[in-house]
Amino acid sequence: MSHVHQGKLGNGIKGGLIVALVSCIAIIAVISTSKVHTYSPDVQQKAQFNALNAAIELFNNEFDGYPPSSPNDPTGQPYGAVLKLAEALVGPDLLGFHSSSIFRRDSLDASGTLLYPHPEDLSITPPQSNLIARKGPFLQTENANARRLVDIYGKGKTDPFPEDTFVLCDIYERRRPSGEKTGMPILYYRADSLSSAHDVANPDNPQNIYHYQDNQALLALGVPGKPGETHPLADPKRFYLNTQSLLVSSTPRPYRADTFILIRAGLDGLYGTADDICNFEWKYRKN
Repeated sequence: MSHVHQGKLGNGIKGGLIVALVSCIAIIAVISTSKVHTYSPDVQQKAQFNALNAAIELFNNEFDGYPPSSPNDPTGQPYGAVLKLAEALVGPDLLGFHSSSIFRRDSLDASGTLLYPHPEDLSITPPQSNLIARKGPFLQTENANARRLVDIYGKGKTDPFPEDTFVLCDIYERRRPSGEKTGMPILYYRADSLSSAHDVANPDNPQNIYHYQDNQALLALGVPGKPGETHPLADPKRFYLNTQSLLVSSTPRPYRADTFILIRAGLDGLYGTADDICNFEWKYRKN
């Protein structure tokens, strides 16, 4: 066979492969589009989970540690885990995390310098030197679903937290008392690497790897627009019961004992129910 024929044959085979590949991609695209159309909330939720997990890992790689999740800031002011997570991944002004931050509620660093503009000054662009010291945002702002607490709970309903503080919300949006349409904050808990317990009987055991207190003040805000209704996860025993790993039988251990856990309220808007969505295999158990 001549080189010309071989060339034509080779080109024909390549062309056929390309056509087949394009056809496969087209079929996959149609199937994917169909699934997105049918299961859009599930697909969006998984995509948000993947992006959030990746963003937290990027922060960990940059600062050699996950964002803290303690309920207070270094001065003792209420500044819970969901607020710290938003600061770490997008910044209090959505322009990124300042490398000198010590996660103070008032946005001051250890020397007393203001790192982020006050909420009423967010229209003012920080100095270039400030922006250079920023990292991230680790999560794309347009996809972060960052909303202010006041948008979720309503004016005068966010105490002990400042109502203008950003948190990261899930995709299950509902009309809130404020008139805004938002999801619910995504709960974040960082594992305590120096601890070894997961004590369902004694939630206040200081040796617990995860501490329910990290988001207790946020859970105490209740269910937006439903006065008097409480989140089942506000019961500390419920938190430890449903974050306990079923893979370890010798001693009680939580899922993801060396990293962090994320909990979304799910479609019902309640934390601690069967439809919660987590970054581990959530197994709802009543007792």
